[in-house]
Amino acid sequence: MRIVGGKFKGRKLSAPEGLDTRPTSDRARESIFNILEHQTWGRRALRGGRVLDVFCGTGALGLEAFSRGAAHVTFMDHAEAAMKCLRTNAKDMGSRHEINAMRVDATSPQAAPEPCTLVFMDAPYKSGLNETALNALVVKGWITTGTLCVVETSKKENWQPPAGFDQNDVRKYGAAQVFFLTYTAP
Repeated sequence: MRIVGGKFKGRKLSAPEGLDTRPTSDRARESIFNILEHQTWGRRALRGGRVLDVFCGTGALGLEAFSRGAAHVTFMDHAEAAMKCLRTNAKDMGSRHEINAMRVDATSPQAAPEPCTLVFMDAPYKSGLNETALNALVVKGWITTGTLCVVETSKKENWQPPAGFDQNDVRKYGAAQVFFLTYTAP
């Protein structure tokens, strides 16, 4: 697994042992970022934006965003193994002013220091946590009107975006489906 584009292109990323972390494949990540960089709604959210990588695991999505021009990335995960892996992957990529790792339950986060322009969410498949976490992040100010959210689910899930989220696009990659949503408020 590697960073596939931007200033850190080619940098290797590690993943924790076992099956608890399911990183987004290089191919899917490259496709996601191609969409973000070629759609007006994606480019505005990414370049110079504040990014949040929720259920971050290895941090591949947030680190890819940082490599491609995000100004700041916050990572959230409750698993210590994931946070340790993220810290290893993020080493020497940015300062604590640009990259922030938070070991926290995304369904009950603390208040945001400021809203994000782009949120990646990749909860464990079939856990039902994506909708709960999206709503909690709205309440705590991480997501505001205009925030772009990229949500990954299992292709077998019949997932629908919660109220207040407009669907820009949906794509399928292997066992995953990826929703591109904009928060417009309920």
